Amino acid sequence: MSHEEMQVELQRLRNENAALKATSARGLSLKVSEKGALSVYGLGRFPVTLYKEQWTKLLGMSAEIQAFLQANDANLKAKD
Repeated sequence: MSHEEMQVELQRLRNENAALKATSARGLSLKVSEKGALSVYGLGRFPVTLYKEQWTKLLGMSAEIQAFLQANDANLKAKD
């Protein structure tokens, strides 16, 4: 491999690394699973995967979830 080819490969790897860092800095990512469900990555060790109707039901409860979080703030722990 010539010096020029190594420099091109090095730059390609730097660009790829920067793109990966930008994705991980955002924290969360979405993917459609093999079975057609929506998976959210970045919340914990494993993805949260639910089907469309489950997400719709959960998102419809967002106000209730927010109120529950506020009402139980003293009992809930925050993960750093």
